[in-house]
Amino acid sequence: MSSSKLYRGRLAPSPTGYLHLGHARTFWTAQERAIANKGTLVLRNEDLDASRCKPEFVKAMFEDLHWFGFKWQEGPDIGGSFRPYNQSERFALYRGALEKLKAGNFIYPCMCSRKDIQAAVRAPHAADDDEPLYPGTCRSNLKSDIANLKFSWRFRVADGETILFQDANLGPQQFVAGKDFGDFVVWRPDNVSAYQLACAVDDHEMQISEIVRGEDLLKSTARQILLYRAFGWDVPKFFHCSLVTDESGVRLAKRHDALSLRTLRANGANPDQLRHAWSFANQS
Repeated sequence: MSSSKLYRGRLAPSPTGYLHLGHARTFWTAQERAIANKGTLVLRNEDLDASRCKPEFVKAMFEDLHWFGFKWQEGPDIGGSFRPYNQSERFALYRGALEKLKAGNFIYPCMCSRKDIQAAVRAPHAADDDEPLYPGTCRSNLKSDIANLKFSWRFRVADGETILFQDANLGPQQFVAGKDFGDFVVWRPDNVSAYQLACAVDDHEMQISEIVRGEDLLKSTARQILLYRAFGWDVPKFFHCSLVTDESGVRLAKRHDALSLRTLRANGANPDQLRHAWSFANQS
């Protein structure tokens, strides 16, 4: 784990829709932990997906976060020592990291589409994760084998390796490579960094000491630990929050417009009362 004495946390929203109460509770935990540790809170705009990230969502993101009571010390709107804080402006860093993975033979070119991968995986695995378990179809590919073809770059995991980490909220965690998750994409066919690589690079470059996010990203943490190791970087600490659900027990998503911060704000909701409800729920 990182030996840095300076606490640095982050908020990392993606402007592909309006933020909802689930985001707010996780982000509030991140802010509270930064305050408790007398640290710095960074806002990073994860706007890599140009087709889904819209200017109106970026504008709403800042407005809704400020309305709810968030205060960050570094970010796209105020700058800081680790700028730029928009992922869309950090392409050179991701490309440099990709070249290091190539040089270390950690990755290989893959021509499989998401549909191809899902078709090659047995059903029990396909629905268990945000990325289907990859069967290794292209593991023996060389770049020279697929010249002039469209492909992604995929990180090769060591099948059977157990990735262990201590979560500050959920306790000890372990995932087995090749069973719980497989080889994963780090660079997309449209020449854009995938989430796993961009997130690991940014958290390292911005010297984030603790990553606070939802428990749905536990497997992503295992993947990113492998990237940290490949680069020879210190691994930060982790705090994964329980997810907020609707009345039916379904995890909140950006399609839950009634619980978006934008809608709650328009309807006159009080952020203090919303946060009090969380505290009451946590005590019950």
